[in-house]
Amino acid sequence: MEKNKIGFTSIDVYIATFPEETQKILEKLRATIKAAAPDAEEKISYQMPTFALNGNLVHFAAFKNHIGLYPTPSGTEAFKRELSIYQGTKGSIKFPIDKPLPLKLISKIVKFRVAENIKKARIKSGKLK
Repeated sequence: MEKNKIGFTSIDVYIATFPEETQKILEKLRATIKAAAPDAEEKISYQMPTFALNGNLVHFAAFKNHIGLYPTPSGTEAFKRELSIYQGTKGSIKFPIDKPLPLKLISKIVKFRVAENIKKARIKSGKLK
């Protein structure tokens, strides 16, 4: 994919490379993630938009036929039942680009990942056992 060679510097730059309709979808997804993880940092990791808080929370990416969300294997496992109608793998979910995103479910997944990363950070710092 040609986009991988660009070397994105921000999520804005990434989103701007897509057609207008895809940009609208990506902005809704971005806003949903921001609302669920207001303290998270936006960055580019693996050439994908990424939100990080005590480590990466979620990545997302646009493709011809779907929007990919990458909440780690724990993020997909915790919502396996709700995600069963979507294609995906151990740590990824494919949302069809021609269907509305399940924004409430995405918000729940992101909040789960925030709690998971905060807990891991506390354990690592010795503040939680």
